[in-house]
Amino acid sequence: MRTIWRTLGCLMTLAPLPALAAPPAPAGDAARGRALLLQRQDSGCILCHVLPGLPQGGDLGPPLSGLKRRYSREALRARIADARLGNPDTLMPPYFSTEGLHNVARAQQGRTVLGEQALADIVAYLLAEPAYNDGRR
Repeated sequence: MRTIWRTLGCLMTLAPLPALAAPPAPAGDAARGRALLLQRQDSGCILCHVLPGLPQGGDLGPPLSGLKRRYSREALRARIADARLGNPDTLMPPYFSTEGLHNVARAQQGRTVLGEQALADIVAYLLAEPAYNDGRR
């Protein structure tokens, strides 16, 4: 499809830009993901969520069981990266986004909570553990 624009009295024809392929996400490591989930200060997941097989978690967010049945790898990654995209009123912090954040400590400005590899590792764990994802607590 072509778009014609009138700019400064001239006609300009623009061809649509080809879609840029996003670089593939790094492969995740479930063992590293489990370790990250246990680190309350790095990920904070167990502060708000119960994760079967891990120490007692919080009850602010829903239990994170049965995720393998409900989410694709990409959908789960997107939800953890920035849950505000699906629910603008969520209490869950954006772990891989800095958009729209206010009152951020100077040392953390422009930095995401999780890096790309850490995010991939957490997703790998949440989708890999059979006992974890069978819906049991």
